[in-house]
Amino acid sequence: MIELLADFVVALVALIHLGFMALEMFLWDKPPGLKVFRQTPEQAAATRVLAANQGLYNGFLAAGLFWGLMPSVYASDIKIFFLSCVIIAGAYGAVTASHRILAVQAAPAALGLVLVLLS
Repeated sequence: MIELLADFVVALVALIHLGFMALEMFLWDKPPGLKVFRQTPEQAAATRVLAANQGLYNGFLAAGLFWGLMPSVYASDIKIFFLSCVIIAGAYGAVTASHRILAVQAAPAALGLVLVLLS
């Protein structure tokens, strides 16, 4: 039962990161991106390339988490590695950008990590 819950949370974290990828790569300077990231069109235009690069990294995190959901002898190790990456990125983002990142990014990954370690 706990393994199923762990996989659910891992999938949720992966989907969240796919959402970040879409916002950062494709919607950064559009109304949804402007609203979510609380920026002006001028700020978005100036940082668009950086955001797209950041979005690509979020896509890689999502891919790694989905990879960990595939049946494998190493599935737990893969999940632990990528969830740890998300937690570290979230902590760094909270310190350097916004404390909201802890709740949106790091906390779900930390929950997932705890559940994976317990399963």
